[in-house]
This record gives sequence, structure tokens and C-alpha cells, in this order.
Amino acid sequence: MEAEEIIQFWFSEPMNKHWFKSTPEIDALIRDKFEVLWRQAFEGALDSWEDDASGCLALILLFDQFPLNMFRGKAQGFLTEARSIELALSGIKQGYDQQIPKSQLSFFYMPLMHSELMEHQNLSVEKFEQAGFADNARFARHHRSIVEKFGRFPHRNGILGRDSTQAELDYLNSKEAFTG
Repeated sequence: MEAEEIIQFWFSEPMNKHWFKSTPEIDALIRDKFEVLWRQAFEGALDSWEDDASGCLALILLFDQFPLNMFRGKAQGFLTEARSIELALSGIKQGYDQQIPKSQLSFFYMPLMHSELMEHQNLSVEKFEQAGFADNARFARHHRSIVEKFGRFPHRNGILGRDSTQAELDYLNSKEAFTG
């Protein structure tokens, strides 16, 4: 499989309706179609894709978005998150984000929004605002406020085997809770 096939799949008309509203069927489709490739990428077999903008975007999708679908509700869903963040940062440094079609750019920055580090959260807000993505910027500011308040995303605690503080539990039981 080539990087472009991942990009075409993710940005296709049927898939874009499920980006933030997946179903068990979509999760299974992504797992069946991409889990082997994700494992190969995790083992470094696709590192050469980092050498251009579209390959970098394909790896970001493989490491950031696909695991959340393939391993929904499991710690494995976050296994390659750090790698997707590295790729986004490296891609920005190399100017790849300036080469990605605007219709795909939000997913290039998405790993920064998923990070539990404030410097990445701040960069996420900055990049979404600079790109003129009002909705993404609003969500990025919301994500940043959670990390700013708790130092992490409390909704991940159970999945990742982390103990929650009382403040996190109160938040998770509130109407304002973000659950992922």
C-alpha cells in the first residue's frame, strides 16, 4: 500500500462523515484494512514516507487517527500518539504543512491537539488559528484548557490505567466533561 491510498481512503466522501462520529463497523473496516500496515509503520518499515509532505500526512493518519478507531477504548489506541506528534512537529519544521491541501491540513495538526503537553497545545491553537479553521481552533482551545487545568486528559485515565484525582472525577461526572 502507498501513502496516497491512505490519504484517499481517509478523505473520501464516505469516510469524512465518520471522522468524529465513528461506528463499530467503521472501526472494524479501518482495523481490517490498516492494522497490518500500522504495525509495519510502528516497526519502522515505512519511515521513508517521512521524506515528503503526503507521506508524512499518511503516517500521521496511521499513527494518530487510525489507532483511535482500530483500538477504541483501549490503551493501544494511544500507543503511537507520540510518534504522530513527532511527525507533525517535524513536518511543520520542514514546511510540509504548507504543501498539504487545505482540505487535509487539519489532520496534519491534529496530533498537537491530542498531546498532553502545553507547548503542543499552544502550537495547536496557533496553527489552527493561522490556517483559518475556526471550528478546529475552538476545539483546540477547549483541549488546551483541559490540559492546562489537569495536566492531561482525564477521560484517558481509565483506559491508560492512571488514577484520577478527585478534581478529575468531579469534572468527568459533570455536564462539561469531554469524553473523547
